[in-house]
Amino acid sequence: MTAQLSVPARRVRRRGGWTAWAFIAPVVIYLLVFYAYPLARNVELSVRDYTVRSFIDGTAPFVGFANYRAVFANPTFGPALLNTGLFVGVSILFQFSIGLALAVFFVRQFPLSGMLRALFLVPWLLPLLVSGSVWSWMLNSDSGIVNSFLEAAGIGQINWLTSPHWSLFAVLIANIWIGIPFNLVILYSGLEGIPLEVYEAASIDGANGWQKFLRITLPLLRPVSAITILLGLVYTLKVFDLIWIMTRGGPADSSTTFAIWSYRLGFGSLLPDFSPAAAVGNLLILVALIFGLIYIRTQSRLDPA
Repeated sequence: MTAQLSVPARRVRRRGGWTAWAFIAPVVIYLLVFYAYPLARNVELSVRDYTVRSFIDGTAPFVGFANYRAVFANPTFGPALLNTGLFVGVSILFQFSIGLALAVFFVRQFPLSGMLRALFLVPWLLPLLVSGSVWSWMLNSDSGIVNSFLEAAGIGQINWLTSPHWSLFAVLIANIWIGIPFNLVILYSGLEGIPLEVYEAASIDGANGWQKFLRITLPLLRPVSAITILLGLVYTLKVFDLIWIMTRGGPADSSTTFAIWSYRLGFGSLLPDFSPAAAVGNLLILVALIFGLIYIRTQSRLDPA
């Protein structure tokens, strides 16, 4: 009897396994086609010496890490690395800080809070082409509205987009403005998930507003904050459109990041360097992967279960 029952049981189990694979197959195929293959192709590009001709006929010779050594020895590597670090670090710092402050402000329900919160989403919803063009106009040295206010205040004009000292600062302002709504939305949802009873108990114990924020809000918001910072870092690392529209990485590489440099190498001249461009792109992927692993390890320590 047991042997007779085991055969149908195995069939049911096998059918359930095929059903599970049928559901997961679209995701697996999507990841293989749009993530695994491009990544493998990019790695293959970076370890061969591709030209336009060899890219078409597939005869590029294998050169190992020569393209990476060339990238590290390139005079643009130092400024691009510094600009990328400053651009990512300062952007995330201000986007997260301002987004958290606005989330704390809006979590206190008041008239028109919903409408005001929706208005803050406008920068996030606009295409980067539009945002970059608007900021380029606003920061224009001759006719920009920002310089008009500065002149009215007696400060004088600033060459935001054409000065090596201000170009990175200009794209930082625009990127921070674009990223604040994302941080606001995610952090606001995290604050909504904190029980009000915790704050009430803290009030009974005599805690003031600042103590509640440091001892309750920040610790309970840590998981949401971590994923917000990680997503912001990955997004900011690959920002290209905004910088290219506003400054094209100039002047004199003063606002060139790895994303801009990779594009210039691959598509910015009549004789593109596909392999060094792929090497720079892989460096960006490696940095994002490292921070992703740090996030996973941090979360596993915070939640051992």
